[in-house]
Amino acid sequence: MKTATGSTSLDVLTFWDVLQHLLIPIWPKDRTTVGGFPIGDAWPLSTLKTQVTCPASDGANSEYIQPFHKLTQWLTYSLMVPFQRVLGMQWTNVESLTALAEYRNGGLFVDLGALSLKKEALDRGLAASGGELPLFDAGDDVIVEWRAMTVVLLDVLYEMVLSRMGSGIHLTMAQVLEAGTWKSGREIAAKRRPKTKSSPIIIKSDGTVF
Repeated sequence: MKTATGSTSLDVLTFWDVLQHLLIPIWPKDRTTVGGFPIGDAWPLSTLKTQVTCPASDGANSEYIQPFHKLTQWLTYSLMVPFQRVLGMQWTNVESLTALAEYRNGGLFVDLGALSLKKEALDRGLAASGGELPLFDAGDDVIVEWRAMTVVLLDVLYEMVLSRMGSGIHLTMAQVLEAGTWKSGREIAAKRRPKTKSSPIIIKSDGTVF
């Protein structure tokens, strides 16, 4: 199949713009906003600025907001598959998508010891949960930093996986996420916390983040 211009390729960046345009209006209006519009899964991060502003405040400079858009990216990865397998289209600029800042991927790095909470954060999280696992709001700096580091480490891990692949074999980031880190994160969570199978860090969320 070809596009209206006769091309057999589609640009991920154009596709992303379409999805963002369609989905931005659905996000909660009490979270991060820019120009009066809620921008979804993107959060102010105090380490990027000298003064913390309210997550829902338009006073927050966009330079100090850490974007993830995890659900939209997951949808993008998923929708790319039928275009390629069913319609025979090829995608360009795929490398523009990031790894997914998702609790199974992030939980894997915590459970394996690659990431750990500072004592102050751990104590605060345990006090909030009243249990064995720390609890934080989705917009807490701890969660935003954890998710940001998850994306960074997934990039590093992805390159390590590719370096071990045989000649002529290539895995996409989506394949490594689905069959590798996400699955591994789920399996180690079930092994370490068989009753709940939860992430090692609990996020207080309304379901629109993870």
